[in-house]
Amino acid sequence: MPKIVAVTGATGFIGNVLVQKLVRDGWTVRALTRLHRSSDSKSIQWIQGDLDNLTALHHLVNDVAFVIHCAATVRGSSFQEFAHTNIEGTKNILCAIAKQKQSPRFLLISSLAARQPELSWYTRSKYLSEIQVTEYSEQLQWTILRPTAVYGPGDKELKPLFQAMRYGFLPIVGKIHNRFGLIHVYDLVAAIQIWLASNLSVNGIFELDDGMSGGYSYQSLAILAQQVWKHPVQCIPIPDFLIHGVAISNLWLARLLHYSPMLTPGKVNELQHNDWVCDNAPLTRALPAWQPSIRLQDVLSEVI
Repeated sequence: MPKIVAVTGATGFIGNVLVQKLVRDGWTVRALTRLHRSSDSKSIQWIQGDLDNLTALHHLVNDVAFVIHCAATVRGSSFQEFAHTNIEGTKNILCAIAKQKQSPRFLLISSLAARQPELSWYTRSKYLSEIQVTEYSEQLQWTILRPTAVYGPGDKELKPLFQAMRYGFLPIVGKIHNRFGLIHVYDLVAAIQIWLASNLSVNGIFELDDGMSGGYSYQSLAILAQQVWKHPVQCIPIPDFLIHGVAISNLWLARLLHYSPMLTPGKVNELQHNDWVCDNAPLTRALPAWQPSIRLQDVLSEVI
């Protein structure tokens, strides 16, 4: 097969960084986009369409060696909104792959959130999207990566949190000692690049973070920021009744005004969960060449 890799979600945060890195590595990238692109380049072929467009998906995966499925939605005012992209979209691209004479290797960029499907519409949709992949176990080689919270150039979700710490305060949703993992987008993309280069079959679901033993807590994050910026960072707990009230109001307002909200009661459940720490060991056994190399304290000033 030619050295062609198909990518969904290529214009998103992770997908955009991934495509740039792949092009630099000499790959030809075939990328799905809902936006109009005036022309292709030598290294990137744009396929206009979305995960509902079965014709576009056929063109996307036709005769490629690898498919990397990054596209997902993280905002919504109902489970159906998440299911449409995260579950049905995954099912559609798998169906397109199944029609190929020779199946490409398939990589789903999922989320550690899929580990707790009971918490929110989003976590349930990510778990069920993984189930879609596992149902194709006899037809293709597949891998699922579950990164923890991803930050880096282009990130819009964690950047406000880091900016708040720069100004001396850290808002806390949940308990101050809750644990969570983080990973820089470059380390995540490095894992994808090594997966592409591997000649081994890497079937399975793998969690990954930046290697911080035991993850972070709000308190340890504040201490780290103090060391970087040399000024106090105050942890400010947000009362449960307040954050839940704001989330419920935002959800109903979103339904009234027809926008996709980020802060919903389910998102609050995710933020208050006490354990978002993972274990890199299974992934490093499967891909021995990968190790996270970027420490938050070394790049904290850059990411804001």
